[in-house]
Amino acid sequence: MADSLFSTNKRDPIKSSVGSAAGSRRRQHAVTIGKERRESLVRAKRLCRVGVSEGEVDVEGEGDMMIDEEQSILESQTLLAVENLKSALAFQGKGAVQKRVGALQELRRLLSRSEFPPVESAVKAGAVAILVQCLSFGSPDEQLLEAAWCLTNIAAGNPEETKALLPALPLLIAHLGEKSSSPVAEQCAWALGNVAGEDEELRNVLLIQGALIPLARMMQPNRRSTVRTAAWALSNLIKGPNPKAANELIRVDGVLDSIVRHLTKADDEPATEVAWVVVYLSALSNLATSMLVKSDVLKLLLNRLATSNSLQLTIPVLRSLGNLIAGDSHASYAVLVPGLEVTDTAIQVLIKCLKSEHRVLKKEAAWVLSNIAAGSVEHKQLIYSSEAVSLLLHLLSAAPFDIRKEVAYILGNLCVAPTKGDEKPSLILEHLVSLVEKGCLPGFIDLVRSADIEAARLGLQFIELVLRGMPNGKGPKLVEQEDGIEAMERFQFHENEDLRTMANSLVDKYFGEDYGLDE
Repeated sequence: MADSLFSTNKRDPIKSSVGSAAGSRRRQHAVTIGKERRESLVRAKRLCRVGVSEGEVDVEGEGDMMIDEEQSILESQTLLAVENLKSALAFQGKGAVQKRVGALQELRRLLSRSEFPPVESAVKAGAVAILVQCLSFGSPDEQLLEAAWCLTNIAAGNPEETKALLPALPLLIAHLGEKSSSPVAEQCAWALGNVAGEDEELRNVLLIQGALIPLARMMQPNRRSTVRTAAWALSNLIKGPNPKAANELIRVDGVLDSIVRHLTKADDEPATEVAWVVVYLSALSNLATSMLVKSDVLKLLLNRLATSNSLQLTIPVLRSLGNLIAGDSHASYAVLVPGLEVTDTAIQVLIKCLKSEHRVLKKEAAWVLSNIAAGSVEHKQLIYSSEAVSLLLHLLSAAPFDIRKEVAYILGNLCVAPTKGDEKPSLILEHLVSLVEKGCLPGFIDLVRSADIEAARLGLQFIELVLRGMPNGKGPKLVEQEDGIEAMERFQFHENEDLRTMANSLVDKYFGEDYGLDE
């Protein structure tokens, strides 16, 4: 019940519409993230080319990528390797373990050495069933590790190849337990992360089979590679759209403490994966958002933002900040307080991101600022009085469309005071007049002309503010001078009823038969 209410009584986590409290879209946003897979910075699935045990596994020859080798030869070698593994598994004589491990290593090398591994050939040859046998309890760690490694790379294949791992999932999950060695548990977590990265159906299978809690426990120690792999697998497992897994994860004893600890002490690589866990928790779970805000996570994210030069880390940190500020009305009041050093740091770091050459950073920073701008009058003033405004005005006219839309939300929100329910927004006249005089109106009118419904609505909302609020009745003339009437008239017969009604009402009210007669 709480989650159904959550979608209607929270501020929009992407940004609040100008002058209105839009319904929460964190969950849909999280699904979009999953499809984009972190703006192509990190793959949802990862091929394992080197061992998780950081030097404990013999990886001699793994540098030979075999890019130029004929695929048919590689496939033939794979078929032979699977047959050799079957024979080795059936062999019970002296040196049986070494024979099995050697056969596993050969298959693993074939599945690791090409940019397009011969996964299909391995699956068709029956490799998965043999590898499941190799995962049986009581087997030597080296055998378990090699078998899990092979399964990891099979799971990195196409959807049908990933689904071929279904018989292996119970044993992979079982080997996450404390009785397994760290390298074995970590390699199994990697394989499960690849499976979880495929689709919601497989995530549900993993959740039903109990993968979440052992993965959560693996994230709690301080072993760098284990934290990184477990957190990555967890972010794939909880990423939605169903919030159940996120709610379950935040309830696991020690999870919140481990998130705080890793964001405080871990280096950039594991901290990046932990930050992605925070992204999905804050995107999907009302409970998690509340718990994260009450902890030190917001301040830790701001500190990471201020001190790290890693693009891979900055993206999930920005997205987490935006989610938390939008998802909990107390977040911005508790952390972003005008006059505090941490607040000044946050605004300056966001400005730095707006200046970045990286498009993704600009977009994410604008998104966070749009959530801050949707807050109190004090927070609007905080942005308005900073260097951000001149940057935002430039971006509104010159940036790619997706960034311009985010920027428009910020500028629009700076011009209206917070409202309750469906109340008509009261203007912050100083901000509106200043921004219009500095030339922002053409940018909003351009949004009205776009094919994007959300952007067009935003443009119309800002035009309404100008028409209603500019002193001495200047609004209509300003809109007319920028061809705003023509832009609105394109909605006269538009299929979207809301936009059609909004545009026609504005034209009728401000540009009716009597418009211009007094001149």
